[in-house]
Amino acid sequence: MSDILDLNGKVTLITGAGQGVGRQIALHFAAHNAAGIVVNDYFLDRAEQVAREINAAGGKAIAVQADVTDLASVKAMVGKAEQAFGPIDVLVNNAGNAGATPDPDARKPFWETGPEVWNSFIGVNLYGVINCASACVPQMIERKGGRIVTIISDAGRAGEAGLEVYSGAKAGAAGFTRAVARSLGRHNITANCVAIAATLTPAIEARLKANPEMQKKMMEKYVIRRPGLPSDVANMVLFLASDASAWITGQTYPVNGGFTFAL
Repeated sequence: MSDILDLNGKVTLITGAGQGVGRQIALHFAAHNAAGIVVNDYFLDRAEQVAREINAAGGKAIAVQADVTDLASVKAMVGKAEQAFGPIDVLVNNAGNAGATPDPDARKPFWETGPEVWNSFIGVNLYGVINCASACVPQMIERKGGRIVTIISDAGRAGEAGLEVYSGAKAGAAGFTRAVARSLGRHNITANCVAIAATLTPAIEARLKANPEMQKKMMEKYVIRRPGLPSDVANMVLFLASDASAWITGQTYPVNGGFTFAL
Protein backbone atom coordinates (compact mmCIF):
# COMPACT_ATOMS: atom_id res chain seq x y z
CA MET A 1 0.00 0.00 0.00
CA SER A 2 1.34 3.42 -0.92
CA ASP A 3 1.91 6.04 1.77
CA ILE A 4 -0.30 9.07 1.07
CA LEU A 5 1.87 11.07 3.47
CA ASP A 6 5.08 10.24 1.62
CA LEU A 7 7.10 13.44 1.18
CA ASN A 8 8.56 12.08 -2.06
CA GLY A 9 12.07 13.34 -1.48
CA LYS A 10 11.21 16.88 -0.46
CA VAL A 11 13.83 19.06 1.23
CA THR A 12 12.45 20.52 4.44
CA LEU A 13 13.38 23.31 6.84
CA ILE A 14 11.92 23.30 10.36
CA THR A 15 12.61 26.25 12.63
CA GLY A 16 12.89 25.83 16.38
CA ALA A 17 13.30 22.09 15.88
CA GLY A 18 15.76 21.38 18.66
CA GLN A 19 13.10 20.12 21.03
CA GLY A 20 9.38 19.63 21.59
CA VAL A 21 7.00 20.00 18.67
CA GLY A 22 9.70 20.96 16.19
CA ARG A 23 11.78 17.91 17.02
CA GLN A 24 8.79 15.62 16.52
CA ILE A 25 7.95 17.23 13.18
CA ALA A 26 11.52 16.55 12.07
CA LEU A 27 11.27 12.90 13.15
CA HIS A 28 7.92 12.52 11.36
CA PHE A 29 9.38 13.97 8.17
CA ALA A 30 12.38 11.66 8.37
CA ALA A 31 10.07 8.66 8.68
CA HIS A 32 8.13 9.73 5.57
CA ASN A 33 10.84 10.04 2.95
CA ALA A 34 12.10 13.60 3.25
CA ALA A 35 15.23 13.92 1.12
CA GLY A 36 16.89 16.17 3.65
CA ILE A 37 15.85 17.87 6.87
CA VAL A 38 17.34 21.16 8.02
CA VAL A 39 17.00 21.21 11.81
CA ASN A 40 17.14 24.81 12.95
CA ASP A 41 17.45 26.08 16.49
CA TYR A 42 18.84 29.16 18.19
CA PHE A 43 20.93 26.75 20.28
CA LEU A 44 23.13 24.68 17.98
CA ASP A 45 23.64 21.82 20.45
CA ARG A 46 19.91 21.12 20.53
CA ALA A 47 19.67 21.10 16.74
CA GLU A 48 22.72 18.83 16.49
CA GLN A 49 21.18 16.30 18.86
CA VAL A 50 18.03 16.03 16.72
CA ALA A 51 20.05 15.81 13.50
CA ARG A 52 22.14 13.00 15.00
CA GLU A 53 18.95 11.19 15.99
CA ILE A 54 17.61 11.41 12.45
CA ASN A 55 20.88 10.37 10.80
CA ALA A 56 21.32 7.44 13.19
CA ALA A 57 17.90 6.16 12.11
CA GLY A 58 18.84 6.29 8.44
CA GLY A 59 17.50 9.73 7.53
CA LYS A 60 19.38 12.77 6.27
CA ALA A 61 19.60 15.89 8.39
CA ILE A 62 21.85 18.80 9.16
CA ALA A 63 21.76 21.18 12.11
CA VAL A 64 21.90 24.91 11.41
CA GLN A 65 21.97 27.62 14.04
CA ALA A 66 20.07 30.76 13.11
CA ASP A 67 18.10 33.50 14.79
CA VAL A 68 14.84 33.69 12.83
CA THR A 69 14.31 37.29 13.93
CA ASP A 70 17.38 38.30 11.91
CA LEU A 71 16.91 38.20 8.13
CA ALA A 72 20.62 37.96 7.35
CA SER A 73 20.90 34.95 9.68
CA VAL A 74 17.90 33.32 8.00
CA LYS A 75 19.30 33.87 4.51
CA ALA A 76 22.60 32.35 5.57
CA MET A 77 20.73 29.32 6.94
CA VAL A 78 18.83 28.86 3.69
CA GLY A 79 22.11 29.07 1.80
CA LYS A 80 23.60 26.28 3.95
CA ALA A 81 20.46 24.20 3.38
CA GLU A 82 20.73 24.60 -0.37
CA GLN A 83 24.40 23.62 -0.33
CA ALA A 84 23.62 20.46 1.64
CA PHE A 85 20.39 19.27 0.03
CA GLY A 86 19.22 21.67 -2.67
CA PRO A 87 16.35 24.19 -2.65
CA ILE A 88 13.81 23.99 0.14
CA ASP A 89 10.46 22.44 -0.77
CA VAL A 90 8.78 22.60 2.66
CA LEU A 91 9.13 25.38 5.22
CA VAL A 92 7.74 24.81 8.70
CA ASN A 93 7.65 27.98 10.81
CA ASN A 94 7.71 26.41 14.26
CA ALA A 95 9.96 28.73 16.32
CA GLY A 96 7.81 30.71 18.74
CA ASN A 97 6.88 31.49 22.33
CA ALA A 98 8.89 34.48 23.63
CA GLY A 99 11.96 33.57 21.63
CA ALA A 100 15.06 31.64 22.59
CA THR A 101 16.02 34.00 25.41
CA PRO A 102 12.74 35.28 26.91
CA ASP A 103 12.71 38.63 28.64
CA PRO A 104 12.20 38.11 32.40
CA ASP A 105 9.27 40.55 32.25
CA ALA A 106 7.52 38.68 29.41
CA ARG A 107 4.74 37.42 31.72
CA LYS A 108 3.95 40.82 33.19
CA PRO A 109 0.81 42.67 31.98
CA PHE A 110 1.63 44.30 28.67
CA TRP A 111 0.64 47.73 29.97
CA GLU A 112 3.37 47.47 32.58
CA THR A 113 6.08 46.76 30.00
CA GLY A 114 7.09 48.23 26.66
CA PRO A 115 8.50 47.50 23.19
CA GLU A 116 11.63 45.84 24.57
CA VAL A 117 9.37 43.11 25.98
CA TRP A 118 6.69 43.15 23.27
CA ASN A 119 9.32 42.65 20.58
CA SER A 120 10.39 39.35 22.13
CA PHE A 121 6.99 37.99 21.07
CA ILE A 122 6.57 39.92 17.84
CA GLY A 123 10.12 39.21 16.67
CA VAL A 124 10.00 35.42 16.69
CA ASN A 125 6.28 34.82 16.07
CA LEU A 126 5.70 37.35 13.30
CA TYR A 127 8.98 38.64 11.88
CA GLY A 128 10.48 35.17 12.15
CA VAL A 129 7.72 33.83 9.89
CA ILE A 130 8.10 36.70 7.42
CA ASN A 131 11.89 36.35 7.33
CA CYS A 132 11.84 32.61 6.67
CA ALA A 133 9.15 32.87 4.02
CA SER A 134 10.95 35.69 2.23
CA ALA A 135 14.13 33.59 2.11
CA CYS A 136 12.43 30.41 0.88
CA VAL A 137 9.68 31.63 -1.45
CA PRO A 138 11.87 32.65 -4.42
CA GLN A 139 13.20 29.10 -4.69
CA MET A 140 9.67 27.72 -4.50
CA ILE A 141 8.43 30.05 -7.23
CA GLU A 142 11.34 29.07 -9.46
CA ARG A 143 10.59 25.38 -8.90
CA LYS A 144 6.82 25.91 -9.31
CA GLY A 145 5.82 24.33 -6.03
CA GLY A 146 6.22 24.32 -2.29
CA ARG A 147 4.60 24.03 1.11
CA ILE A 148 4.60 26.55 3.94
CA VAL A 149 3.20 25.48 7.32
CA THR A 150 3.12 27.97 10.19
CA ILE A 151 2.55 26.89 13.77
CA ILE A 152 0.36 29.40 15.56
CA SER A 153 -1.63 29.14 18.76
CA ASP A 154 -5.25 29.14 19.80
CA ALA A 155 -4.23 32.39 21.51
CA GLY A 156 -4.02 33.84 18.01
CA ARG A 157 -7.48 32.54 17.11
CA ALA A 158 -9.43 33.23 20.30
CA GLY A 159 -7.18 35.52 22.36
CA GLU A 160 -5.59 34.66 25.68
CA ALA A 161 -5.75 36.87 28.75
CA GLY A 162 -2.26 37.65 29.97
CA LEU A 163 -0.76 36.86 26.56
CA GLU A 164 -2.10 39.81 24.58
CA VAL A 165 1.03 40.62 22.59
CA TYR A 166 1.74 36.95 21.92
CA SER A 167 -1.87 36.52 20.77
CA GLY A 168 -1.51 39.48 18.44
CA ALA A 169 1.76 38.20 16.99
CA LYS A 170 0.30 34.76 16.32
CA ALA A 171 -2.81 36.30 14.75
CA GLY A 172 -0.49 38.39 12.57
CA ALA A 173 1.38 35.28 11.48
CA ALA A 174 -1.92 33.65 10.53
CA GLY A 175 -2.99 36.70 8.53
CA PHE A 176 0.37 36.83 6.80
CA THR A 177 0.13 33.13 5.93
CA ARG A 178 -3.36 33.56 4.43
CA ALA A 179 -2.13 36.45 2.29
CA VAL A 180 0.86 34.38 1.16
CA ALA A 181 -1.55 31.62 0.16
CA ARG A 182 -3.46 34.05 -2.06
CA SER A 183 -0.29 35.42 -3.61
CA LEU A 184 1.44 32.12 -4.30
CA GLY A 185 -1.30 29.65 -5.16
CA ARG A 186 -0.76 30.25 -8.87
CA HIS A 187 2.78 28.92 -8.38
CA ASN A 188 1.49 25.67 -6.82
CA ILE A 189 2.66 26.83 -3.38
CA THR A 190 0.33 26.22 -0.46
CA ALA A 191 0.42 28.01 2.89
CA ASN A 192 -1.51 26.88 5.96
CA CYS A 193 -1.45 27.23 9.74
CA VAL A 194 -1.75 24.78 12.60
CA ALA A 195 -3.14 26.31 15.79
CA ILE A 196 -2.15 24.46 18.93
CA ALA A 197 -3.16 24.63 22.57
CA ALA A 198 -1.43 23.20 25.66
CA THR A 199 1.10 20.73 24.27
CA LEU A 200 3.70 18.77 26.23
CA THR A 201 6.83 20.57 25.19
CA PRO A 202 9.63 20.36 27.78
CA ALA A 203 8.66 23.71 29.34
CA ILE A 204 4.93 22.96 29.53
CA GLU A 205 5.51 19.43 30.82
CA ALA A 206 7.73 20.73 33.62
CA ARG A 207 5.13 23.31 34.66
CA LEU A 208 2.30 20.77 34.73
CA LYS A 209 4.31 18.17 36.64
CA ALA A 210 5.20 20.78 39.23
CA ASN A 211 1.55 21.73 39.70
CA PRO A 212 -0.88 18.80 39.23
CA GLU A 213 -3.78 20.92 40.48
CA MET A 214 -3.12 23.49 37.76
CA GLN A 215 -3.11 20.71 35.16
CA LYS A 216 -6.42 19.35 36.45
CA LYS A 217 -8.03 22.78 36.32
CA MET A 218 -6.61 23.46 32.86
CA MET A 219 -7.85 20.17 31.43
CA GLU A 220 -11.42 20.96 32.49
CA LYS A 221 -11.48 23.36 29.53
CA TYR A 222 -10.59 20.63 27.04
CA VAL A 223 -13.11 18.26 25.45
CA ILE A 224 -10.36 15.64 25.19
CA ARG A 225 -9.07 15.84 28.72
CA ARG A 226 -5.35 15.55 28.24
CA PRO A 227 -2.60 17.87 27.07
CA GLY A 228 -1.55 17.61 23.47
CA LEU A 229 1.49 15.57 22.46
CA PRO A 230 4.10 16.79 19.99
CA SER A 231 3.04 13.89 17.76
CA ASP A 232 -0.53 15.25 17.63
CA VAL A 233 0.80 18.41 16.04
CA ALA A 234 3.37 16.65 13.87
CA ASN A 235 0.65 14.47 12.32
CA MET A 236 -1.19 17.53 11.00
CA VAL A 237 1.98 19.25 9.84
CA LEU A 238 3.04 16.14 7.93
CA PHE A 239 -0.36 16.05 6.22
CA LEU A 240 -0.08 19.71 5.18
CA ALA A 241 3.47 19.16 3.90
CA SER A 242 2.50 16.14 1.82
CA ASP A 243 0.75 15.83 -1.52
CA ALA A 244 -2.34 14.60 0.34
CA SER A 245 -3.13 18.28 1.01
CA ALA A 246 -2.35 19.56 -2.49
CA TRP A 247 -5.72 21.37 -2.85
CA ILE A 248 -5.73 22.95 0.62
CA THR A 249 -4.36 26.42 1.21
CA GLY A 250 -5.01 29.51 3.32
CA GLN A 251 -6.51 27.49 6.17
CA THR A 252 -5.93 27.28 9.91
CA TYR A 253 -6.35 23.85 11.51
CA PRO A 254 -6.80 23.75 15.29
CA VAL A 255 -5.04 20.80 16.91
CA ASN A 256 -6.21 21.53 20.42
CA GLY A 257 -8.18 18.73 22.05
CA GLY A 258 -11.38 20.74 21.66
CA PHE A 259 -10.14 23.73 23.70
CA THR A 260 -11.88 25.86 21.09
CA PHE A 261 -13.94 24.88 18.07
CA ALA A 262 -13.75 26.21 14.51
CA LEU A 263 -16.33 26.30 11.74
